[in-house]
Amino acid sequence: MSTAPATPCRDWVMWAAAIVAAAGVVVVLWATITEWGGVVHGNPAYAVLLGVTLIACVAVLLFAFLPRKNHEPTRGRWRSGWRRVVRIILVVLAIGFIALIAWLRPHTAEEPALAAMKSDAAVTITESPTEIVMTPTGDQSTTGVFFQPGALVDARAYAAVLRPLAEAGHTVVIPKQPLGIAFLSLGAFDAARPQHPDVRGWVVGGHSLGGTVAAIQAEGAESDTTAPATGLLFFASYPATDMSTSLTIPVESISGTQDGLATPEKIDASRTELPADTTFTIIDGASHAQFGSYGPQSGDNTPEISNDDARTQISAASLAFVDSIAD
Repeated sequence: MSTAPATPCRDWVMWAAAIVAAAGVVVVLWATITEWGGVVHGNPAYAVLLGVTLIACVAVLLFAFLPRKNHEPTRGRWRSGWRRVVRIILVVLAIGFIALIAWLRPHTAEEPALAAMKSDAAVTITESPTEIVMTPTGDQSTTGVFFQPGALVDARAYAAVLRPLAEAGHTVVIPKQPLGIAFLSLGAFDAARPQHPDVRGWVVGGHSLGGTVAAIQAEGAESDTTAPATGLLFFASYPATDMSTSLTIPVESISGTQDGLATPEKIDASRTELPADTTFTIIDGASHAQFGSYGPQSGDNTPEISNDDARTQISAASLAFVDSIAD
């Protein structure tokens, strides 16, 4: 009988698993360190996913490198046909999962959005793990604003551009989407409305993918008898389906000529999918990322106006639209 020393049994599948696990640890640390604010202030789902991923990757590394006794029988099990196939499949799935974790890394809010998150005499800011609420301290309009962030964007990034609406008397609610995906926050509008009984009608809006989901939510709530959707506001966005005849509430589309994602061509094409009386406000020189404060975005074009100029024009057009509905 063999009396070979108890050393770790290795083959290429195990090494591959160890390499993927090590990459997972690096990705978790990279996402946490580089986008700390977005992770901490975002919906807890991503932080939990990072934690679970880190624990799983460390466990795989320990399994791969800790010495085991009776390594000959273990080697036999490891190299048995179907077990090896299963392990290979798991390694491939792990690679995809690690890539997904990296892709889900949020765009953290920057100034002046962070400064706009502070309460003052005009607006009270309340932040919870699932939403941000801007409440006017003075006279409050019965028309509120529910705004869906763009994909993977820190909800705080819209504080500066939306704060003027709260200063004008409109309650503003910004949900923190699970994993930064608006489609995972479809129920957030229905959850928010009962929390604000003084708001009798809501302008539902959103940026980019958030606007696409806002359109779905607005269409589903426009006929509600209590706190219905009374308007739809697009920030560099458009609907996923034709709503030209099904949507009966006012619609405002605000876009930029330098947008590399919701391009002017895509915005123009959306005209046939929206009601004929939809208002289109085009900000000359504005890019996609200028609709929030979260830094440059991959695929976007270089803006031709300053962030302050873009934000001022977007806020003004948004406020004019919401005020027109409130009147």
